[in-house]
Parts: sequence; C-alpha cells; structure tokens
Amino acid sequence: MVMLIGISALVYLTSCSSNEEEKSEEGIYTITSPITVDTSFAKEYVAQIQSLQNIEIKAMVKGYLEKINVDEGQHVTAGQLLFNIRPTEFQAELMKAKATAKGAELELQNEKKLADKNIVSQTELALAQAKLDEANAEVSLAELNLSYCEIKAPFDGTIDRIKFKVGSAIDEGTLLTSLSNNKEVYAYFNLAENEYLDYKTSNKKGDDKNAATLLLANGDEHKYKGEVEIVESEFDNGTGNISFRAKFPNPDLLLKHGETGKVRLVIPIKNALIIPQKSTYEIQDKIFVFVVDQNNTIKSRNIVVKQSLSNLYIIESGLSEKDKIIYEGIQTAKEDNKVQTKFVPLKDIIGNLQLIQQ
Repeated sequence: MVMLIGISALVYLTSCSSNEEEKSEEGIYTITSPITVDTSFAKEYVAQIQSLQNIEIKAMVKGYLEKINVDEGQHVTAGQLLFNIRPTEFQAELMKAKATAKGAELELQNEKKLADKNIVSQTELALAQAKLDEANAEVSLAELNLSYCEIKAPFDGTIDRIKFKVGSAIDEGTLLTSLSNNKEVYAYFNLAENEYLDYKTSNKKGDDKNAATLLLANGDEHKYKGEVEIVESEFDNGTGNISFRAKFPNPDLLLKHGETGKVRLVIPIKNALIIPQKSTYEIQDKIFVFVVDQNNTIKSRNIVVKQSLSNLYIIESGLSEKDKIIYEGIQTAKEDNKVQTKFVPLKDIIGNLQLIQQ
C-alpha cells in the first residue's frame, strides 16, 4: 500500500478546480508538462513481531515437578523462582560426592606422611592427589545438578503457557514454558532489491529517514514510533528480498511475541518527475500518454512508471520536463491528429505544490 505525504494536495488534483475550469473548450485540448519535485511516499510491509528477548525455559535435570511458583501470563523479574524439581535424589548424590571427597582428602594426607618418610613413591602421592581432584569435581557436579532443581527467570518478562502440572515426571530438556521480554519488540520485514537501493540511497546518517510506524492487525497504529536498525548482510536468492528490522517501544506490553502487523516507512525521492495519472491510459498492462509535438500533432508514447502516488505517477522513463502531454481530452484524442491546445502548468493543476515536497 502506498500513500503520498501531503495527501490533501493530491485530492486537490481532482477537486480544487471547478468543472468549468477543467473542461476543455470544444476542439481545444488542455495540455501540461511533467515537473520535477522532491517528494516522498509511505509504503507498508508485512512484518513479523518478535520480543526483544524470548527463550524457552527447559528442565536441566530429570525428576518430578514439585512446585510451580508462577502463573501463565504473569510478569516476573530476573532471578525470581519459577519451578521446583524434587531435590531429594540430588541432595543424596551431593552427600555421597562429599563423603567420597572427604575420604580422598584423608587418603592424600596419609600418603603425604608416608612420602615424607620415603615409604611411598611420589607417583603414589600424585595418584592420591588426582583421586581427590576427581572427587571434588564430582562434588561440583552434584552441587550444579542440585541447583538445577530451582528454575529461575534469567530476565524480566512474561510467562507463557505452562506445559505441565505439579507432580509431572519430566526429563532433562523438557520444555516447561517460555519467557518473553516485551518492553521492546522487533518487527522483521522484507524489501525487494530496488526498494532496498532506494531506501539506502535516500537515507542519510543523522536525519530521521529511518523512522518507522507499526500498523497492528486491526489496522490501528502503534502509538510509539520505531526506528529501522539493521538489515541482513545478503539477499535471499530464492525471493530476491533482504530483511530489515525495526525496533519499537512497548511499555504498555500491548505487543506480544509472534504477532503480525505492517511496518510503514516513509521513502523520500529526490528529483522525482511527476505527471497526473489522469493524463495516462493503459493498453495490455502498459501505460501510455498522448504527447503533443511542436507541430501540435498528437503522438502516443509508452512510459515506464517508477511509483504510484495517489493521483500522480513518478516517471522512470519515457518523458522529460520539455514534453507536453494531454491532460484534458484524452478520451477523444487520436494518433497523428493535429489539434489546438491550451497549456496549464502542472503546479497549477496540483495546487499547493509545497504540500508534497519535503
């Protein structure tokens, strides 16, 4: 969807003049010439909304879900306890590991005394030290597994649906829920190669051309403006598109991970050659205008349109500012007819030209 900035100026294109002013005198055709202006247009791109942070909360150890400390949809803070897995088995493993380490420590002390008296070799002393190191490692692992029985939030966010109930048997890696930080969101959208080039060449560092608006699924505008932050480093060979990302504040937590919407970008165009759409006609998906030459003879000419702006066309090729095209009377115009004309500047047809300029 494309909209011209300063839309009231374009409505004026068809409403500002009275019927008497627009109507050509009998046998006289109203003509005009293309003009070059700096303008802009807004275009909307389908977007996928993702949380600033979104992770899966999974069990790190096997056991029974002993306690659920939060509810679905609840906002939690970093470090808050979410789930408890029954710790009994892991407490026992830790006690066993500590006992083994204590035994290894006593054995090492004994070996040191014997080594001092040259009763045992240094090799045997080194083996005793290695045995203690291994036992201490088992203690650390047991402590880590025990700590996994308490599952805490790694950051502030909102709890998603909880998959299990208290008493459920769960395995290592079982998905318990998801956690999303929605205070800010990303909106990912794709641009075609030509749109990417237009955007990059018109976007100058330090101006506000990277501003973005988010349209929600119901058509409402998100009340917080965002900014385009990054693009991917390469194009998708299959689609010819490249992905953009816009970041939007979401302090009201209205937006959720996985929503869809549209990102609206304002794309400035420098030195755009414009004509009224009213001056054109189509044949087999091609756009034409009637050009009046210096002998007042009508010639049909195929043009290439770069962008449609409400009641105007931005011309890619086929016309210049020197050309004179029929504005009123194209329905009766015929190729090679010699006609009388009345010239009206395009800026007078449009009205207040500054309303469409940047």
